[in-house]
Amino acid sequence: MILLITSILIFNILAYFNHDKLTLNQMVHIWCFTIAFQLAFDTIIIEKYEGYWYFTKDIEWKSIPAYLCLIPPVNIMFLNWFPFNTSWHHQLRYYAMWVVILVFYEGLTLVPEPFGFFTYGWWSAWTTIIVNPILLFILVAYYKFIVKVEAKL
Repeated sequence: MILLITSILIFNILAYFNHDKLTLNQMVHIWCFTIAFQLAFDTIIIEKYEGYWYFTKDIEWKSIPAYLCLIPPVNIMFLNWFPFNTSWHHQLRYYAMWVVILVFYEGLTLVPEPFGFFTYGWWSAWTTIIVNPILLFILVAYYKFIVKVEAKL
């Protein structure tokens, strides 16, 4: 729980003060998309397949901050610093850098409570290395969709 609260504070402060490329509308869209997508993804992985869980396998109130406040600011930072107008090599390196950061952070969350808050079932760091680039690609695709919609307004 200590890492969760600390992370939420740090990630939200960083996202709030470092969003020079994103509009408020885009940030709200990304925040809501992240919550909806994470809840759908985690419901399948946690409830159906018991791949991982926050705190315990049960649905608990103390897990709510992880869903509402932890990942959205990280996605905002990822998109704000994304090198959109660069070569695909540069973008690929950016994805790889974020996957390394996310796997490292996930490793920190695995330590026992009260510091950590995340537990693996069958999920592993290797699964994260495979799945996270796909999730980040979906995030970028959704952001590009938002930008196109905004251009039509």
